[in-house]
Amino acid sequence: MSVVSDTALTVEQLDRRGTTSHEVYTAGFYEGDRDFSVRTLLGKATRGGADIGEVLATIAGVKPKDDAGWFAAWVALGDRIATIAATSAQGGHRVSAARAYLRAANYYAVAVNAIDGLDSTEQLLPTFRAHRAAWEGFLANTRWPVERVDIPYEGTSMPGWIFRPDASTAARPTLVMNLGSDEAITGVWSEGAEGALERGYNVLLFEGPGQQSMLFERGIPFRHDWEKVLTPVVDFLVARDDVDTDRITLYGVSQAGYWVPRALAFEHRFAAAIADGGVVDVARSWYQHIPHRILAAYLKGDKERFDKEMELAFHLPGTRAGRLAWAFRSRPYGVGGYSAALDEVAKYDLTEVAGRITTPLYVIDADGDQFFAGQPAELAALVPGSTHVRFTQADGASYHCQPLARELTEQRMFDWMDEQIR
Repeated sequence: MSVVSDTALTVEQLDRRGTTSHEVYTAGFYEGDRDFSVRTLLGKATRGGADIGEVLATIAGVKPKDDAGWFAAWVALGDRIATIAATSAQGGHRVSAARAYLRAANYYAVAVNAIDGLDSTEQLLPTFRAHRAAWEGFLANTRWPVERVDIPYEGTSMPGWIFRPDASTAARPTLVMNLGSDEAITGVWSEGAEGALERGYNVLLFEGPGQQSMLFERGIPFRHDWEKVLTPVVDFLVARDDVDTDRITLYGVSQAGYWVPRALAFEHRFAAAIADGGVVDVARSWYQHIPHRILAAYLKGDKERFDKEMELAFHLPGTRAGRLAWAFRSRPYGVGGYSAALDEVAKYDLTEVAGRITTPLYVIDADGDQFFAGQPAELAALVPGSTHVRFTQADGASYHCQPLARELTEQRMFDWMDEQIR
């Protein structure tokens, strides 16, 4: 929801700023939110989720503030790599096909989120379905045994995929991976799923309310009481013969740093859990983008005035990006109107329930988190016996969910999790 403009930084521009090109890690690839998108993609390269040259060549061709060009560039790259994947699959080259489909799916996922910069959302479903087709291509060619499942949920179901480390159906420890607010399923594949498989875990990926297909195709919004989501997931797993029911574990990324501990306060069958990174109060990340004078009206309960002032503010020159971002980010909450959105987001607060958590919890806290700064430490202090781990800029592990330090993240969190379930 930032209204800061996005500006691509060339080597020459970095030099003119008094920053040399080798300092791009701290200077950034862009100014604004696009920098995080680039870092997140590059971080997936170690798991085959991106190719570094493809990413850097793509951003080099996008002009500053060109929202349509940013969207089009990722669609074009997704199309190109998906074509390579299909050709490899037709030739029987399954390893090449799987890896290319995975990259294509991640590039399309960037395009899906880039729609928040467009004047219309008409490209949302076509782009999401291209992403999903690439994901299906990956599933059809990957070396990992995988089963498509439907998890019962309040009269309907949630889509899921269970991966196993080999063809055996012996009972094993199983990791449930919970998406963040706008994370694609391919994102968490590269953020721990394959790493868990290599360590002998089954892995369950799923889309919950407000996430991906549940929102885009079925219109089912987020909910704050996430135990109503993860308890059905656990019920589903304990009925399976290939799951060691005493060693079901849980990982949540980004806003799932709220959903995971919220569920743990009520659902106690997980053997261990990871919040990457921890969140106590989601509303704070919204408040920081609202001018204090306008926010004060909402906090005082004058919602009519707040709504009017937000409407006026978002029609001032230079606020188009913020207006579009608000609309896109509030959509998963299932409400309309400015104060109504904040009312819903305000429910996402762990202050009163975090003390009920008894599951061992590993809380990741990265330097320079631009969304939930300070909240991981706050969450760890609220949860008895939790493990609070700092990730630092000196380790190359700064920014929200330390996107360029995923190997370090895997090593630390899985070493801890292995010890919890041993």
